[in-house]
Amino acid sequence: MLYGLSMNYSPLTTKKDQIDKFRPLPPALVQNLEEWFLIELTYTSNALEGNTLTRKETAAVVEKGLTIGGKSLVEHLEATNHAKALTDIMALAGSETFDLSENDILTIHNTILRGIDDENAGHYRSIPVRISGSPVVLPNPRRVPDHMQNFIAELTAENDKHPVELAAQAHYQLVTIHPFVDGNGRTARLLMNLILLQHGYPPALIRTRDRMKYISALEKAQLGGSIADYHKVIFDAANRSLDIYLNAVTGKDEKQVSKTPASPLLRIGQLAKETGESNATIRYWTKEGLLEVSDTTEAGYQLYAPEMVKRVEMIRDLQSQRYTLTEIREKL
Repeated sequence: MLYGLSMNYSPLTTKKDQIDKFRPLPPALVQNLEEWFLIELTYTSNALEGNTLTRKETAAVVEKGLTIGGKSLVEHLEATNHAKALTDIMALAGSETFDLSENDILTIHNTILRGIDDENAGHYRSIPVRISGSPVVLPNPRRVPDHMQNFIAELTAENDKHPVELAAQAHYQLVTIHPFVDGNGRTARLLMNLILLQHGYPPALIRTRDRMKYISALEKAQLGGSIADYHKVIFDAANRSLDIYLNAVTGKDEKQVSKTPASPLLRIGQLAKETGESNATIRYWTKEGLLEVSDTTEAGYQLYAPEMVKRVEMIRDLQSQRYTLTEIREKL
């Protein structure tokens, strides 16, 4: 499957159509799913930005208003603010994407930073900013209003994009404009999920274990590389959420579903052993974009699909023909 502009979104459409056959869903089931996603999305979105509240702690803060010892006030506010913003966008699910405005985005951002940075909450930045640890150059603050006007015009124009592609594009463009001093990622993910909800899709769930994959894919595209990796991350996130809904409406137990046979993924050491290459070489080829990481473990270890064994063989063959890494990357 190719990812990016030529990506095949039909598997997602098929799953959504299957879910739609069960509509209207039982109110108790809808409430249960919404409450689960409220906590899970709040936990994961904040964790992607460095918030240290665990999933259980996030639930305690949001659902019971408890204070967690050893955690900062800001981390508590990030949890309650995100939950409030998510509740707000769920209420907007019945609206249309072509009705979205800059004010809607500013309102989401204002909720995200309320009580944390009231001076900048709901306001575009007036200073230059950089992404920590990234070489990506962000737009001049004087250009932000124009960029946002163009962004909204493009977002609300008629188009034939698949809803997941449209939502992913909106997220990418907003974080690339980076219109705010802080809270850009959370606002972009909330906007993405608002668009998905407007089109009848569940919100996309980007796992904490996929943090580096997600960040690296964004940076790669922002630096002029392929956007395919980024679209794959969002595709997979949307697909997981559809599975959660589909399993719920069909009564399938997640543990039973997880037993479905699948190709085993390989750790870097296993891939190195299978191919006769060193761990350092596999790591270097991955960094250079010659090998693809299929997933990561909870501990952050990279996992490779079995197909990467043949990919290594292809790389070695091309190297023997004296192709450069850039040329090999293009051929792969």
